[in-house]
Amino acid sequence: MQTELYTIQGVENILTPALIYYKDEIFENTRKTIEIAGGAERLWPHVKSHKMKKMIEMQKAMGIHRFKCATLAEVKMVAECGAEHILLAYPLVGPNIKAFISLVKEFPKTHFYALEDDLSCLHALQAEAEKQNAVLGWFADVNMGMNRTGVETAHLYEFIKAALENPSENVPFSGLHCYDGHVHTTDLMDREAEVTDMVESIADVLDAPSEDGIEVPMIIAGGSPSFPCHAANPDIFLSPGTVFLWDSSYKENYPDLPYIPAAAVCTRVISHPAPGVFTFDLGCKGIASDPPGVRGKVVGLENAEPMFQSEEHWTWRMKPGFENERPKIGDVFYVIPTHICPTTALYSEVLVAENHVITEHWTVDARR
Repeated sequence: MQTELYTIQGVENILTPALIYYKDEIFENTRKTIEIAGGAERLWPHVKSHKMKKMIEMQKAMGIHRFKCATLAEVKMVAECGAEHILLAYPLVGPNIKAFISLVKEFPKTHFYALEDDLSCLHALQAEAEKQNAVLGWFADVNMGMNRTGVETAHLYEFIKAALENPSENVPFSGLHCYDGHVHTTDLMDREAEVTDMVESIADVLDAPSEDGIEVPMIIAGGSPSFPCHAANPDIFLSPGTVFLWDSSYKENYPDLPYIPAAAVCTRVISHPAPGVFTFDLGCKGIASDPPGVRGKVVGLENAEPMFQSEEHWTWRMKPGFENERPKIGDVFYVIPTHICPTTALYSEVLVAENHVITEHWTVDARR
């Protein structure tokens, strides 16, 4: 990664740690995503990577009008931006059902959709929608193999059929949500083959409902690594999230994808606690500890290795033979997070850079 791409003029005035978004790179990543998708109208991107209105406004200006959310706070944020379509891609249970329906009522110009993989929850959603006289859609959440949420493909048809035995006019069936976030295959051809196998696993499900007069109006599929593999099917909406910001994990694991990491955490060396050892002011409170392993790629720091993180501290040591190259206390570095999504959620605002100068501050509106 090129150090000069992330360097900020006037960094001596920036409090660290600080999360920086690089606006031109975000725009270019978004343009490339639209190009791969074959048009902005096919995108249904996830907002969990950034959680901010400014990003929604940028994407809307580029023709994107459908958004996917993980929390009620994200749903409200996107609705306040005037989005045309919003999917809450997270199971609704308990009082969250009533809260979601209240948002549907509060923003009547937006089309809302819920995600379901349990009949009792679907019935509760339908009952609350009828009680509040609200209209929204629902997608069947399909477990494509990640085993996080969703109906197993072997039981999907029977689930849909049972769900539609007593259909609700307030909550009509909208289609299938087929997230494949477990696809981490680095080789493009192997990744495409893996996606093809998953699509074939639901082919029978798509045929069977039509024989019974059941329509599957929409299909949403693909995360950031896999959405290009789904793009050849014009009948599928594509739902990447991380592509707009990218991060060090995706850059390393998916070299075929044409994205540039567009976010970095600015940090300083704060201590030399032992020979050859130095510490950044960037602990687990400043950069995500999800997933396990190295938290990020320090741009321009090739001859050192991480030791541990502790609260606000991230301690490193120089590799053997490079002890004399230890950074000085006060030196500034830029770190590309391994996982940008939970890293953004650690900050109340991000600094926005254009041409190496901080020009804006963007609020992370939906952190909670």
